[in-house]
Formats: sequence, structure tokens, C-alpha cells
Amino acid sequence: MYNITMFYEVIPTKVFRQDGGVLTYSSDLKLQPGQIVLIPLGRATTTGIVLRSVAEVSFPTKPITKVLYDTPLPAHILKSIIWLHQYYLAPLPLSANLFLPPGITKSRRRRVTESNDEGGEADRARIISLNTAQRRAISALEQTTSATRLLHGITGSGKTNIYLSLARKALKKHQSTILLVPEIALTPQLVKIFEQTFSEQVVLIHSQQTESERHLTWEKILHATTPQIIIGPRSALLSPVKDLGLIIIDESHESAYHQENHPKYSALRLASFIAKTLKVPCIQGTATPLVTDYYLAQHNHAVTTLTTKAKSTATPAKIHLIDFKDRQSFTKNRYFSDQLLQNIAENLGNHHQTLIFHNRRGSAPLTLCEHCGWQALCPTCYLPLTLHTDTYELLCHTCGLHQALPKSCPSCNYPDIIHKGFGTKLLESELKKLFKHARIARFDSDNLKSETLSANFSAVKNNQLDIIIGTQTIARGLDLKHLATVGVVQADAGLSLPDYSAEERTYHLLTQVIGRVGRGHLTNTHVFLQAFQPDHPIITAAINNDYEKFSTYLLKKRAKGHFPPFAYLAKVTVTFKTEQTTIKKIRALAKDFQKQPHLSVSTPLPAFHEQSRQGFTWQLLLRSTSRQALLNSLKNLPTGTHFTLDPPSLL
Repeated sequence: MYNITMFYEVIPTKVFRQDGGVLTYSSDLKLQPGQIVLIPLGRATTTGIVLRSVAEVSFPTKPITKVLYDTPLPAHILKSIIWLHQYYLAPLPLSANLFLPPGITKSRRRRVTESNDEGGEADRARIISLNTAQRRAISALEQTTSATRLLHGITGSGKTNIYLSLARKALKKHQSTILLVPEIALTPQLVKIFEQTFSEQVVLIHSQQTESERHLTWEKILHATTPQIIIGPRSALLSPVKDLGLIIIDESHESAYHQENHPKYSALRLASFIAKTLKVPCIQGTATPLVTDYYLAQHNHAVTTLTTKAKSTATPAKIHLIDFKDRQSFTKNRYFSDQLLQNIAENLGNHHQTLIFHNRRGSAPLTLCEHCGWQALCPTCYLPLTLHTDTYELLCHTCGLHQALPKSCPSCNYPDIIHKGFGTKLLESELKKLFKHARIARFDSDNLKSETLSANFSAVKNNQLDIIIGTQTIARGLDLKHLATVGVVQADAGLSLPDYSAEERTYHLLTQVIGRVGRGHLTNTHVFLQAFQPDHPIITAAINNDYEKFSTYLLKKRAKGHFPPFAYLAKVTVTFKTEQTTIKKIRALAKDFQKQPHLSVSTPLPAFHEQSRQGFTWQLLLRSTSRQALLNSLKNLPTGTHFTLDPPSLL
């Protein structure tokens, strides 16, 4: 009996040329689309994904080296690889590589698990009680015809119970669920509830897993014969899960769902594509939707609202708006108003907790000489170095450079160097002086080690801390039973950034932080907002929890400025060693873009982080109401040019 040679188009997971897509290989085996194989590529061997079989070819081909898995990737994975390539102009090999775990060619010691539970026994062990509003929301979500459905629920409305109910229904139909969270370490309560409810059906994916653990988890999902609930960050969406019946994206407004590394993509858009492809629901759950998603959902009649707190005992917090310019309100401390300090003292006497929020870490973001104007800048990034008084050194928050604090000005030798602004470390030191016996802890990216974070979260939950200081790390999703007060030190700190999304990010943060209190645990709760612009529309909307006012205000500005959702965007950057070359190249590029039809081209400008070790960076902003026109303009760009489609930020 003779072997019949067959031919297959294979997507390599390694870029082999600039326009590289698929290559044709031969094999004596009958392979299926989606199977993972080893293929020769030049002088090396790499992994590849079989795309399809083709008729006999007239050119010479190399044979496939080895079949790594008999089980093929699900069909929607292959379609997603192609979609990412077309929608984001991502190289096909990079798109394919997203869906495979690192070290896939290595042999792993298999973990033996035995479970015949298909979601019935563990599920029935926990009764999910839904209130009337939640039942109506589920009904509305199920009747929505659009694949992508927005669950707009205020903080404390019980979105988690809706997620649980929908996942249970999927399991009963022998379908799997993917639940995306911004970061598992920052949403421990949600994960714990799912684990308690569904037990062995839950598969976790997280950043603390080793390469081996990630690989084995991926294999478990690939070979599973029973439905699963896969929980993790945006990478969980890339899991090779069969019979997918539901996608849930919790806190869907979070920036963590956008991948900054190549290939750059939005997990929200990919999830929508998968849901539409499989004809299954994709639920975006959030108290503060991105205005672009809200606008699109409204036009698709796909918005379901939850405006009732899940707990009948929940009472709104009393909000105090304090003008930072009024120094009569700051007689005891320059950073904390008299009202806030008095309230903290009362909380200490009542054994209640206080959360102090400021979205800037360190002690002082600006170090300079008041005599000659010298400023401490990172020699690599050319950005201001931040003072950290606990170690008494200067730190670059971009590249991580540490530098000793000079005793005098390096430029003119003037002895007095001043520090401007403030961060969480300075606030921590100030509070320790004011409340010497209080138990104080800081949550920010300077102390984000998993063991430290876990220990601190436990201390917060068990009321072992009195004052909690943090950046957005502490603003997300935690339900703190002993929290009586939230103090936002500078509520308008992010509004002045030169970015179309600055106001939206500020609204999200303020709404999240305000939502940490008034959840029904304590009846007398307070929020103190200190701001230089207390009458700003964003702050007013956040105080009143008025999303409609916020979205109306912002969408009007977006329409006038031709920003999403009224136009597609691309940020184009060029970087060269000298500023002169960079400016010359960006101007030539702008002229070429201006010849393209249906395209608006901005004036060339320095990037927000203009100077780095690589050289000087300038940027252009492209706008178009036609995505295809934008895609056409970005093909065949000259060397040294980079672009980001749908940039969530212009900084």
C-alpha cells in the first residue's frame, strides 16, 4: 500500500519575511485544519498551525517535520487568527503565535485529575438568589439579538450573580464559558465565588503561572471533553476551548484589555468577533462603559441597565466636594483637608477604615534647582525622575532607573534642590506623622509583588488596617466591609493630560473609588473629593453617578473632534537618532498620507515621550470614517515607521 502525499498551507508562528503569511508543506498524513505541527523554516524548525489542505502543487515543498497534537484547535481560533491579521494589520505569524503557549514543544509531566462532574453537582451545591432587577436583566440580555451585549450595572448592583446564572445555564447546555477579568490578583472575590460555585469546572489562567503550568493548563483546555469555565485576563480569550457558549468580560472599561505589545489588539473587539462567529453572547459588564462601546451598544439596542443596589440596606455615601484652592480648608495639612482629617480620626475611634486615593506613586514627581532651573531627568527616557523618600533616591517610572539624590545642583552647585508635587509615598509619610498609632498600608505598583499584595488584601478584609493608601490598584472591584470613608486627594489630577481619553479615564477612576463605600455594610459613609477644578463636568457627573450626563458631554466633544466612535484612529510614529532626521521623515510621511483618499492627517508633533535611548520620536494622527481607507494607508510603510490602530491613548 502506497502513502499518498498531501499538501497543506501552514501558518508559521515565526515571522519569516515582511509580508509573510502562509507556506505550503507536504505530508504523508491526513491532517485537519487547526492541527499544530513542527515545520522547517529556513535552517531552523518552528511551530506552525495547519490552515487548510490544498491540491497538488507544481513547486517543490518541504515535508512537515512532526505533528505535535492530534487534537486540532477549534475552528473559531483559526478564524480569529485571520481576523486579527486583517483587522489590525498584524503579521499572520504573530497573530498565530498568540494562541499557542510558550514552550509548546517541550515535554511536560502530566497532572492526573479525575472528574465526572459536568457542572451539575458542584453547581447545585450553591443556590444563586436573584432579585427582581437581576432577573429582568438576565431576561433582557437573553432576548438581545446582537452578539455583543452591554450590562451597564452600577457598583453594588450584583453583576456577579448575573454572571453566575448565565454560566450555569451554559453548563446545563454542555457549553463552556470564558470569563475575562482585568487581573486575577485584583479580583480575588469574583474568582473565589466562581470557584466555590462551580468547583472543578473552573480553570484559572494568570500571570503567576510558570511556563510549564501555562502549557499544561492550555493542554487541559484543548483535550477537555466536558464543559469548562475559564477565568483569566485577556489571554484566557485565546484558549482552545471547544463548545464555547458564553463570553463574559468583567470591568470591560479597563485598559488591561488592550494589548500594548505586538501584535496590538483589543480583547473586547476580538471577543465580539468570536461571539458573532459562534453565534453566542458576549456580555460586557461594567458600571462605567467606554463611551465608544456604549454608543455602539445603544445603536444595536444591546444595552441592559441595572440601577438598583443588590443589598436593600445599601445607603449612598455622603459626598463632600472641597476646593483645593481654598487654603482655609487646609489649615492642619497641605494635602488633606480639615474635614477629611477629622473624619479619619472618627473612623479610628469607631474601628472603621479609610481609603486615601491618589493615582500617582512616589513622593514627588518633579526635582529641580530653583536657582538655575536644572531638572532631574532620566538619562535614558529624558522624563522627570520621581523622588522616593523611603529609599531617598530618584526613580524613573518608565524604565526603572535608580539614581542617588544629589546633595547640590549638578549644574550650578546650588545647595537647595526643591521637590514639587506629591505621590502615594509622601501621603503615607504624612499620615503616619498625623496618626502615629494607626495601622497604615500603601497599595501601588511599587509594592505589587503577589505575596505582598495578597497579604495586604487579607489585612484589609480582616480589618487589620486602619488607613489604606493607593493608586488605581486598590480602586478595582474590592468589597470592603469595614470601609467608611474614601478620600480622593486630587480628583482632577488626570484631566489636564493632552489625550482624548483623559477625561474618560478620570471619570472611570472616580466612579470606581466612590463605589467602594455605600455598599450596605455601614450606614454612615463618606467620600471627600479634593480638586482644583471642583466644577468640572467630569467631577460633577462622577459625584452624581450620572453616566448619561457624562456620556452625552463626552460624545459631543468626540463628535466635534472626530474621535471614536465617530472616526477610526491610527497613531503613526517615526523614531530616528537625530531630531532633524525624525522631523524630515515625519513631514515626508505626512505628505504621502495627505494624498490618500478619505483620510484626515494631523500636523506632525513630538510624541508625549519624545526622547528615548532609541532617539527622537514624532507622531501623526490619522482619522477616517472608513476603516478600510485607514488600513489601505498603513500598508507598505517605510522602515522606522510604526503604527497603532484604535489607540486607547495618544500618550
